[in-house]
Amino acid sequence: MTYRATLDFLLNDWLDVPALSARNRFSDHSSETFASVFDTCERIAREKFAPFNRLSDTEEPHFDGERVILPPAAHDAARAYVESGMLAAAQDYEVGGMQLPCVIEMAANSFFSKASIGLGGGAMLTSGSANLLMAHGTGLQQAVFAKNEFAGRFFGTMCLSEPQAGSSLSDIVTRATPDGDDALGPRFRLRGNKMWISNGEHELAENIVHLVLAKIPGPDGQLVPGTRGISLFIVPKRLVDDTGALTGERNDVALAGLNHKLGYRGMPNTLLNFGEGKYPVRGGAGAIGYLVGRPGDGLKCMFHMMNEARISVGLGAAMLGYAGYEASLDYARQRPQGRPVAVGGKDASRPQVPIIQHADVRRMLLAQKSYCEGALALTLYCARLVDELHTGGTAEAAEAGLLLDMLTPIAKSWPSEWCLEANSLAIQVLGGYGYTRDYPVEQYWRDNRLNMIHEGTHGIQGLDLLGRKVTMDGGRGLALLASRVAATVARADAVAPLAGHANALAATMAHLERATQAAWSTGVPDEALANATPYLQAFGHTVLAWIWLDVALQAHATTPSDTTRGALQAARYFFHYELPKVPAWLRVVETRDDTCRTMQEGWF
Repeated sequence: MTYRATLDFLLNDWLDVPALSARNRFSDHSSETFASVFDTCERIAREKFAPFNRLSDTEEPHFDGERVILPPAAHDAARAYVESGMLAAAQDYEVGGMQLPCVIEMAANSFFSKASIGLGGGAMLTSGSANLLMAHGTGLQQAVFAKNEFAGRFFGTMCLSEPQAGSSLSDIVTRATPDGDDALGPRFRLRGNKMWISNGEHELAENIVHLVLAKIPGPDGQLVPGTRGISLFIVPKRLVDDTGALTGERNDVALAGLNHKLGYRGMPNTLLNFGEGKYPVRGGAGAIGYLVGRPGDGLKCMFHMMNEARISVGLGAAMLGYAGYEASLDYARQRPQGRPVAVGGKDASRPQVPIIQHADVRRMLLAQKSYCEGALALTLYCARLVDELHTGGTAEAAEAGLLLDMLTPIAKSWPSEWCLEANSLAIQVLGGYGYTRDYPVEQYWRDNRLNMIHEGTHGIQGLDLLGRKVTMDGGRGLALLASRVAATVARADAVAPLAGHANALAATMAHLERATQAAWSTGVPDEALANATPYLQAFGHTVLAWIWLDVALQAHATTPSDTTRGALQAARYFFHYELPKVPAWLRVVETRDDTCRTMQEGWF
């Protein structure tokens, strides 16, 4: 069974993606065109990305005093990705796009993430940057910056965190001072420092379009405290005119250093100084930037890119887990060691058997399968909701948007935790070899470890879920999710092999709803949110059980094959081994356990 067979089953049988071709936006497409896109991306990933995954890890980006140097393979991979047209895959024909559904775009990108996430991540940032400008930029900003990003002339970044303000964006101090107007929008001079900027400096494209969060001083010259003072700016590395042509002037954006990471080493990660004076520009102090949207709407605009990025992070985590799963599965089929207990395991005269024949190795492989394919299904489901949001009927689009709000923290956090665990199990399957650089599984683990931090840490996702998402609009989002779960439970309850799973999920969902109410029963946020991370874990496992039950229903109704039988067994594993973990997580939530909250600093 191949990854492509699993992907085709999820898209064509479970999500019925071919039906999207009946909608006006996607009417030029069919199952054949979707398959052609996958064929192209799979080939490019196989030829230009996968062979250089280890190279991207060992030949890290380095700074020669003038430029960030990347190996030729990185340039070749970026060029091949640009030529594929994937930068604008879901965009309108008028801007060079293919008008593909979001779910197809994300599925196509999964081949690159699985082949080498360090080589592929920068292009996906560029798409996200351009998509944001198409939603919030002016017509000229779209023409000059977004369209050139879609064409691959420019690459993009997102510049949020600062050295003193990582996840706490309300504490950023990068300052944007008004500097007049020109055709590209209200012009500002930016001064400040940004940290953890992926692809912040390189020579992969003619220009880099930095999307920068900064604060505009008030009349008293002081920065407005909190997030409401944050605005968003386009700050190009090289200045352009209103046709998109480079003017030959370098903007005052300087590389302050490279961050040397545990994984994701193929993509430069930078500290950038804006307006420090290294590249004085147009006789003024500060980097030139152009306002996107209205003053004070910076976070609102940036969340367009961040929410998209969070689903992409989840998909990337799923694919790193999947790559490790495939490697450990292949190893387990070939590595002889030990004898089956049932036929005299201590009889050395008997031939050794491949380790896949041992029950505990199958347990580890089945766990990986349930985590990675479940995470893949979840992220594709979220991408399918994006398509419903943009092209569905009014009621369907509203429900899709609400459900997407509920699921985005899970789509980011769950794969990043449990597909990392899959990578750990892949190392375990290989034993001592897995802990060496002779095999790729240790790199997959290192690459994946970033995803629990990327685009909002685990703790932040938990606070967002329990502190905002499940309580918004009087709990309307949670009620919608519960109704979707109940519909799947009702269908599964009528299928004898799945009825036990249906009952277990119904009981778990009811427990989750009771725990949510109990957490907020005192109305004290400090008490409710102290255990937001266990709540996130319980919520995530409940959602994945729902996803697996829905997938199992389709697998049961489809002609039996290795793919469908494997899906049914992975669902069975999840319900028997994983779902029973939920009550323990919820126990501290519903009792508002204060163990962590009352721990004193000195006691550590």
